[in-house]
Amino acid sequence: MAGGWARDGAVNEQIDASIEDELKRLQARRALVGESLPECAECGEEIPEARRTAIPGVKLCIDCQKARDGRAQARGGINRRGSKDSQLK
Repeated sequence: MAGGWARDGAVNEQIDASIEDELKRLQARRALVGESLPECAECGEEIPEARRTAIPGVKLCIDCQKARDGRAQARGGINRRGSKDSQLK
């Protein structure tokens, strides 16, 4: 049951589309490109051979990667598919 101007199932379609977009973003982030660096791109420490073998294309040592993963990333919290106001034109 949809409310207002939306058709039935529109809310579920938006939820599914948002989940699909997030999954694509995460998969793109996992796909590393190029060869692994022998030294960390941020601190210059040597990246262990086991890490370079396990994660092809790795550019950061474990400590720098942990620090980067711990940072909050600003992502838009808006609905890119169109707000209710834009549908009322």
